[in-house]
Amino acid sequence: MKAAAQRVAPGSWGGHRTIAAAVRSADTGAVITVQAGTYSESLLLDKDVTLVAKGAVRLVAVRGPAVTVHAGRAEIRGFTLVSAVPREAALLVRAGEPVLRDCEITGGRIEVAGTAAPLLSGCSVRKAEGAAVRLTGTSRTTLENLTVGGCVGDGLVVEDEARAELTDALVDGASGRGVLLTGGAHATLTRCDVRGSGGTAVVVEGHATAALRDCRLHETGAAGVWVRETAGRLTRAASGAGHRPLAHGEDAEPAAPATGSAARPGHDTPGVRLRDCEIFRTEGAGVLADGSSSVLLDGCHVHHTTGAAILVTAEATAELTGVRAVDCQDTALAVSGAGRATAHDSTFARSGANGLYAVAEAEVTLTGCTVRDTAYTGVHLGGGARLHARGCTVSGSPEYGVRVTERSELLADDCEMTDAGLAGVYVQGGDAAVRGCRVSGGREGVHLHTTHRPLLAECEITASGETGVRVGRDTGARLENVTVTGSGTAGLLLEEGSTAVVEGGAVREPRGSGVVVRAGARPRVRGLTVEGAAKNALFVEEGGEGLYEDCHLTKSRFPAVYAGARSRFLLRRCTVDGTDTDLLRDDEADVRAEDCLVQDATDPLLPTLAPPAAGEEGRVAVPAVAGAPRSAAEKAEQAAGETESTAEAARAKLAELHVELDRLVGLDSVKRDVVTLTKLMQMVKVRQEAGLAAPPLSRHLVFAGNPGTGKTTVARLYGGFLAALGLLERGHLVEADRGDLVGEYVGHTAPKTTAVFRRALGGVLFIDEAYSLVPQGQFTDFGSEAISTLVKLMEDHRDEVVVIVAGYPSEMNRLLESNAGLASRFTRTLLFDDYTSEELVRIVEHQAVDHEYTFAPQTTAALHDYFAAVPRGEQFGNGRSARQVFQRMTERHAYRVAELDLSAVDLAAADVELLTTLLPADLPPGGAA
Repeated sequence: MKAAAQRVAPGSWGGHRTIAAAVRSADTGAVITVQAGTYSESLLLDKDVTLVAKGAVRLVAVRGPAVTVHAGRAEIRGFTLVSAVPREAALLVRAGEPVLRDCEITGGRIEVAGTAAPLLSGCSVRKAEGAAVRLTGTSRTTLENLTVGGCVGDGLVVEDEARAELTDALVDGASGRGVLLTGGAHATLTRCDVRGSGGTAVVVEGHATAALRDCRLHETGAAGVWVRETAGRLTRAASGAGHRPLAHGEDAEPAAPATGSAARPGHDTPGVRLRDCEIFRTEGAGVLADGSSSVLLDGCHVHHTTGAAILVTAEATAELTGVRAVDCQDTALAVSGAGRATAHDSTFARSGANGLYAVAEAEVTLTGCTVRDTAYTGVHLGGGARLHARGCTVSGSPEYGVRVTERSELLADDCEMTDAGLAGVYVQGGDAAVRGCRVSGGREGVHLHTTHRPLLAECEITASGETGVRVGRDTGARLENVTVTGSGTAGLLLEEGSTAVVEGGAVREPRGSGVVVRAGARPRVRGLTVEGAAKNALFVEEGGEGLYEDCHLTKSRFPAVYAGARSRFLLRRCTVDGTDTDLLRDDEADVRAEDCLVQDATDPLLPTLAPPAAGEEGRVAVPAVAGAPRSAAEKAEQAAGETESTAEAARAKLAELHVELDRLVGLDSVKRDVVTLTKLMQMVKVRQEAGLAAPPLSRHLVFAGNPGTGKTTVARLYGGFLAALGLLERGHLVEADRGDLVGEYVGHTAPKTTAVFRRALGGVLFIDEAYSLVPQGQFTDFGSEAISTLVKLMEDHRDEVVVIVAGYPSEMNRLLESNAGLASRFTRTLLFDDYTSEELVRIVEHQAVDHEYTFAPQTTAALHDYFAAVPRGEQFGNGRSARQVFQRMTERHAYRVAELDLSAVDLAAADVELLTTLLPADLPPGGAA
């Protein structure tokens, strides 16, 4: 039977004078009509009744909230709820599933707690303080057409494990944050407008999650969105994939955070998703991802921000799809710390600084993106940042299109860099692998100046104002099938001391010379075509060198080849045509030619030049030769002298290295092993030069020993020996550990390992504490991927690098047993014994000599006793501990001498001994360094 209707009217007959009285007498399901007026009472609801306002009904709280819901499915329509205390709740929902329609809450907040699941439709909250709407506990709240305005504090706060669904809401002018999600809360906002907040528009922190669709966040006093700490992961339903609004009372739990080495909390599925949102006019960043949070932006428009449009820092991750980050006063996309950002089909334009700025250990991937019209460099990489760009366009920068500095790395595939003011790509200290890219305009196309070995492959460089590709001083670079068209002063400029390797490619229509080689540069150029040079096809300056094979030099207006004074180079199987003069050389130049073909030239010289003498074929850097052209006999005699001179220089270098090895304290067995290996390598060299097969010998070594036993020093010397023997190109040492080789997520490790390995080509890769690549008891660690990558690279570059793995003796066997390919390549172990007390004393004595100190006779004995008493546990550092003892002694000596009256010291007489003599009293106390 239908429940009887109830009527409430102030001072009337035939009904109730208070709303509370009507509720008490009403049956379940009853409809209570309330006539216009002001009712001063605090209403408690715990049953299923409907309250309908007839006219303007104001319910003013006497104490506490105006309405408190404890249970049931009560419905309230058209009421104004008034709280006398702005910082308290005007509406408090503790449980049940009430519905409020077209209600106004003023002077206090809405608070939903416990397990309540209310629906508010067409409601507004005004003049609250602290928070206009607070949702806590495990409540689930649906808010439709909500308006929050004129509030002091935050607009909407969702905390604990609460859930909120907002549709067509307006949060206007909150003096604090517009929306705050914290704890394990989740909120879905659809077509919402958050504007004019004094702080950030939307803050998501803790393990909270959020999904925003078609929202506008603007006119803020801080960031538009700030995702910080460890924002949790969304389930499929909550994330917007197959998205639908939550039904009244429906739950949408987030998935538990992922665990294991391949996932960090929040990084499998972004905890905060923004789809088709607009964020603009923010004081600060448009979107800030901080801590270890994760955020997804899909189809969003971020513009007119005073800070970066999108900032990813700490260990946060961001995924961008179809995003437009434009018209910001700072950088469009900034990534720092260990932040990771991935962008697809996105635009970063008209920024007040860079388009992309990535520093520290940032990881950025751009696919199909556009960076244009920036105030500074389009893409700047610094620190140890790493960028992989594929199918991207960078244009309109007054500085550089892409700049790679410090330890950063660029991997670019099928990208386009246009209209940079300085250079399209500038590698300044970092490393780069640029494949299939197009660079046009700018003062220079590509400028490489680094200690690494950057790669350009299948690239096209056009219309550069000065140089097409510039390889800077002392830089090693590799160019494979690179085409340079229409450059200004030079197609390829190889600066002093550079060691470029050029394979294939072409230089076409340069307005200056095709290839310019400066003093001391030693390029190896094979299969290059230089066509239509306005000056020389190949211009080798004074003191330039090089080996040029299978090149085609055609249609140059000046002589095809120019050789400056004291230049020295070899042309092999090269073709020259379409020019009147094939070679113009200084009297002091030494140009060799072998099997070269010259057509169209008058009185060609190249076919008449002598080929290189025996033993010179693979040698590019040879001494300069003075004098006029000589006879064949004179040239042969000169070549023999040069060969002898080079051999003498190698012998001198070997002798110098042997002296340095002998000076090392202790390590007798290691020294013998190194000398033996050197002799074996010399025999390998002799057999190779005699055309005999080299004996089976692995150059890779295991150094087993405790810290401070000289492993790094011996590795450096070993590389020097092999370089002096001509078995390594440079012999330099590259040190690495687990952190340099192993990545943090799937697909990260192999590129990191490869980048380190490439830096070591031509020298020695020294991996300290190598056993950490296989942590004990862990079978899914990324270290095994690093080992597999190393094994393959060692096979692919077997003659170009030496790898030395080092660590505690007890741990190295576990490393070798982890991979069969690794064990087969490390067949020799050098054991570095701990230093004896006598040897530690000698190390300190060497330090004293190097720093101009002497020992009193009794100091040596005291020092020996000191080391004999030092505990030899895991913290003992061998040679490092000895050096620390010397440092402590000099500090204590300085303090002791400072206590004296130095004004009375005659520095020109015997008192100098006071300033240089170390006494037993200068030893540090306690028997430990």
